Parts: sequence; structure tokens; C-alpha cells
Amino acid sequence: MPKTSTSPRKTVTARNSAMEARAEHQKDVINRLRRIEGQVRGVIEMIQAERSNEDLALQMSAVRKAMDKAFYRMIACHVQEAIGAKQSDPRVKKEIERVTRLLEKFG
Repeated sequence: MPKTSTSPRKTVTARNSAMEARAEHQKDVINRLRRIEGQVRGVIEMIQAERSNEDLALQMSAVRKAMDKAFYRMIACHVQEAIGAKQSDPRVKKEIERVTRLLEKFG
């Protein structure tokens, strides 16, 4: 059986691409978490200002939804890493994004 080999250059390029994608996803998740951190500080201030429970519930719901979206983004990153080299295929990437949006919408 003949051996199939990938060139070292292709391997390094794929690895660099994967690392860049991971860094981009991490940055996205971290930015989302920083916004959530600000929302939580706002909820604390609302409690201290004795705002209505209805106002608090609305803001807490928004924080919870934002956490869910950050979680789904993190999972999408994991899925892309799991499929490895195929993540550079635009069709695969588009499908992962579509599934992530569905999770965000219905999760």
C-alpha cells in the first residue's frame, strides 16, 4: 500500500491556520465575557439602588442569554478544532456557524 504524505509546509500552514482560528474564537468569547461582566456589575448596582424586581429579572435574563451565547461560541470553536483540517473548507465553516446560530436562538 503506498504511503500518502502531506508536505511539512501544508502541515505547518494548517496548524498556523488552526491556531489563528482558535485565537480569534478565544478573543470573541473573552470579549463576550467582559460585556457580561459589565452587565453583572450593572445588576449589582440595580440591587443596591433598590430597583424593581421586574427590572432586575429583565437584566438577569439578558445576562443569562449572553452567557448562553458565549457558551455556544466556545462549543463552536471546539467543534471546529475537532474537525481539524476540514475547518478551512468554507462550506464546513458556514455550516458550523449556522448550527451555532441555531443553538443561540433555540438553546
